Amino acid sequence: MSTNSSSFVGDIPSHYDNGLGPNIFVDYADRLVKLCDDGDIGNVIELAAGTGIVSRKLRDHLPPDTQLLVTDLNQPMLDVAKCKFTESENVEFGVANAMDLPFDANIFDLMVCQFGVMFFPDKPASYKEAARVLKPGGRYIFNVWSAMSENPFSKMAHDVGAKFFPDDPPGFYKVPFHYGDPEVVRADLAAGGWWDVEHETIQFNKTIDNPEAFATALVYGNPLIDEIRERGGVNPEEVASEMLSALQEAFGSNGMAMPLSATTFICRMP
Repeated sequence: MSTNSSSFVGDIPSHYDNGLGPNIFVDYADRLVKLCDDGDIGNVIELAAGTGIVSRKLRDHLPPDTQLLVTDLNQPMLDVAKCKFTESENVEFGVANAMDLPFDANIFDLMVCQFGVMFFPDKPASYKEAARVLKPGGRYIFNVWSAMSENPFSKMAHDVGAKFFPDDPPGFYKVPFHYGDPEVVRADLAAGGWWDVEHETIQFNKTIDNPEAFATALVYGNPLIDEIRERGGVNPEEVASEMLSALQEAFGSNGMAMPLSATTFICRMP
């Protein structure tokens, strides 16, 4: 299965927001947004914004007069994000392809992307586009998941899917966790014209907020559900039930906590 950020459609966005958001995204969103203080920021764009988890925090964190443009490759994710804002807030939404941004050069002070670049088919091309639309002195701040071995929930979720389809295991979970080597990311950034780059790997021991919702979202909150439905013969509810059992076995039944690891990159334009 070829999976990119355009695959997050249908009933995926609500499960993504409610089940995955509190458990694997919000803590990294807080860290990412705190990095956005440096410099005079008048015009901000977010790529691959999904359901607006970072977007909401950005709007709360940035000065009210800062322009915020929230983009994603697919409209259903943005529809969920829009519900987190009022019409009076200084935020706009738009569909955008990170490898072919529909904007003039040198117009943004800051670009932010949480856990999106792993899905971009041509990462150096996306980095070139980021450099093109940012002003001199602008910054691109993004993060990527570390490898599956550093995020054991992902290996667990992959193995559950493979248990139901041993002859044709779903491959989604390999996609967001294939880009965890910071040196590979830095090489792609260099190919895209970025040289002033720093990175930091951040680890959490995350208490799972709602195991049932998390288990359900691990099945229904990403394109794994499409892979299950395409293969047929298995009730997705059975997969979600097995996912919950696997969570309990891996991380304990009470107060379960799991390791999370991701790397944040701060890239500066000359």
